Amino acid sequence: MVKQFTGMATSNLADAMGRFNFMDAEMRSRSGLSLCGVAVTVNCRPGDNLMVHKALDVAQPGDIVVVNTNGNVTSSVFGELMCHTALAARLGGIVVDGAIRDVTELAKLGFPAYSRVVSPGGCDKDGPGEINVDISCGGTVVHPGDIVVGDADGVAVVREADSLEVLIRVRELLETERKRIDEIQGGTPFKPAIDEALREKGVIE
Repeated sequence: MVKQFTGMATSNLADAMGRFNFMDAEMRSRSGLSLCGVAVTVNCRPGDNLMVHKALDVAQPGDIVVVNTNGNVTSSVFGELMCHTALAARLGGIVVDGAIRDVTELAKLGFPAYSRVVSPGGCDKDGPGEINVDISCGGTVVHPGDIVVGDADGVAVVREADSLEVLIRVRELLETERKRIDEIQGGTPFKPAIDEALREKGVIE
């Protein structure tokens, strides 16, 4: 199922999910690379990344580590050294609602990394924390096992239980868009439905 979503645009996924289940605009790619994989979730105490380290061990190849730092934006929970660990474990990327650092090196290493902010500050390794629990990340709920997709537009989250239905909807949406592009290229650049909607609202006659 993850392979089916690989390469899909987050904008199309968000539309297919009723314009829900995407992270807010501050959650951005810091290495310029897309990602798609199964979520391993982490809930951290602000200023601590003990459980992020353990999540790198728990996660399976291709998985995406998704982290809630509970509002901390000064203490980076992921950087270059941890990236080497993630690469050795063949993980698919990381998404942090908080800070990461060493982003130039992350890009050089070719690791997909998304975060709310970038900060040079480090953090403690004292805990407590939780792995594979429901968390909030970027203003949306992420469950362990959800499919996480990231690209230049942001991050979308596909509920594991809804993945087949979303896949069908996004394929239908892509087909509709393909047909509309054909209409534009065929000489109908403006949709008649727009004027119809404006007439119904009394804007034009």
